Amino acid sequence: MFNALNRYLSRLDGDSRPQQKEGHGYGFQVLRNTNLDLAVEPWFDFIVGINGRVIDNPDPRLFAQEVRNCAGASVSLGLWSAKGQRTRVLHIPVPADTRSLGLSLQWTPLSVASNVWHVLDVAANSPADNAGFLPYSDYILGTPDGILHGESGLGELVDDYIGRPLKLWVYNNEYNVTREVEIVPSREWGGEGALGCVLGYGALHRLPAPLSEPVNEPGETMFDGDSTSNVGAGGGQFTTNDTSNTFVPAASNDFLVPAQLVSSTPPPPAGSAPPRSKKKERHGHTPKRLMDDYFAEEEKKSRELDGNISASKTPPPPPPKAGGGPPRAPPKAEEQKGGGDDDVD
Repeated sequence: MFNALNRYLSRLDGDSRPQQKEGHGYGFQVLRNTNLDLAVEPWFDFIVGINGRVIDNPDPRLFAQEVRNCAGASVSLGLWSAKGQRTRVLHIPVPADTRSLGLSLQWTPLSVASNVWHVLDVAANSPADNAGFLPYSDYILGTPDGILHGESGLGELVDDYIGRPLKLWVYNNEYNVTREVEIVPSREWGGEGALGCVLGYGALHRLPAPLSEPVNEPGETMFDGDSTSNVGAGGGQFTTNDTSNTFVPAASNDFLVPAQLVSSTPPPPAGSAPPRSKKKERHGHTPKRLMDDYFAEEEKKSRELDGNISASKTPPPPPPKAGGGPPRAPPKAEEQKGGGDDDVD
């Protein structure tokens, strides 16, 4: 069932979606960063906003002009990270002389970040094991030897490199590092598959946030199938001029009122007597009230039964007095009669 779900979601991720507006789910992907002072990661980071606005135009000249307008000051960039699919704001000073950030960018859909393969189980003495793959923490991002498209892209590339060394870019979540791994696919290593490892693909196997970042609190979304919904997250950091779909909360102050504070009847006027309580409620019995009635009825039956038993029997004799000795048996009639004859003689 999960494999079918992953295939369905991957098909949705690979869909071009021509009906969407241009700019939704897109951003400038960072390909190269020559400024080591900037906390921007190539391949993982996408610039989706600038100076509080969402970037919806792929023209790089407009973006460069916006950066040049901030020369001698700072520019605010909205960065969407493929690690955890989160958005953050970064304030970068723009030098007045160069008016450049030192970044190489490319207009790319955010769905590219979901085109990764999660390394799960690794068989012993397999090509993946010999290459140093780490189970459940390694993610295959791509290769310098070609371009991978869709879930079957990696399998097709591996088939072309059977018996030959293949270079892969692998990201490790535990150490938060990306390394280049060389592996030689083979079908003669003694197990199943050309790599000897189980790979996961789709929404359930996207790049998680690094372990150094705080985990999601209860109720937060860990990942979202729609990559466009994460753009501009974080309290309305980026806004657009289109306000037709803007959510406006209700103006009432009673937006959230506890149920026990809501009164269905108005309070009685001052000085009036309290209303009389009904002797018996015919409707609206709660489970607790029903149980109380049941126990009261059973107790009444038990008392009546005890009364009937006690009335049908004679009460027991009182206990003997202390120090009086055991009770004597009454004299028989014959002994009393014989004793009378002896007294006559």
